[in-house]
Amino acid sequence: MAVHNYIRQRFFPHLWCPGCGHGTILNNMLRAVDELGISKNDLVMVSGIGCSSRISGYVDFHSLHTIHGRALAYATGVKMSQPRLNVLIPMGDGDALAIGGNHFIHACRRNMDLTAIIMNNRIYGMTGGQFSPLSGEGILCTTAPQLTIDRSFDTVELALASGASFVARTTSFHVREITKLIARAIQHKGFSVVEILSQCPTHFGRKNKLGDASNMLEFFKKNTTPFGSKAKQDNPELIERGIFRELDIPDYCADYERTIQKAQKGKSS
Repeated sequence: MAVHNYIRQRFFPHLWCPGCGHGTILNNMLRAVDELGISKNDLVMVSGIGCSSRISGYVDFHSLHTIHGRALAYATGVKMSQPRLNVLIPMGDGDALAIGGNHFIHACRRNMDLTAIIMNNRIYGMTGGQFSPLSGEGILCTTAPQLTIDRSFDTVELALASGASFVARTTSFHVREITKLIARAIQHKGFSVVEILSQCPTHFGRKNKLGDASNMLEFFKKNTTPFGSKAKQDNPELIERGIFRELDIPDYCADYERTIQKAQKGKSS
């Protein structure tokens, strides 16, 4: 099945700003699904609110467009009722780690078999350019005209500390890596987190004088390095990419099924 068979072509051209990295992520996410040969009937996408959440409107498989920050809660319900389904959750930095932060850490802790794709553009792009939990210090935005003073979360470190069994990071520049990591995440049995650094030239780039989309992609190219590389040792400021954890441990649905069987066995004895 070709990639275009997974999209709702009647909704194109998409609504993202020119140069936004989210379209690239959609493209390569669908390439991962296509490479795995997953039937559209076996896929569900659950999204919340934000630029990233527009993805669920463009894919031609089961999708739920839910409320801000609650996509993981809805996805948990889908997975618990239909464990056989592959459930993908595209989220932005705010949707995942601000209003959705509590759901995120507990999804990691439970190790529910879900794939969370966090599209990190370090800004609330859809609502005018407010800072997010991933913006970091010294950022100009509509809610910090004197620059931000908030420190940012490190998504990878937070996911690792919260117990996610698969944790990875890449950027919208590294397109083949996006496909590879999302495919690995979908195949992984347990809670998978894939953070993808994505450019927002309209709000983040323009306000912070980072240039256009091509300049921001060049930044991703020059300022990231594979996980565990010598370059990171020589330059600690580099952002690492790749798989940070991949553990084979029981997922929540499997444990829940065993609990049911144990209860039924005890009832019948």
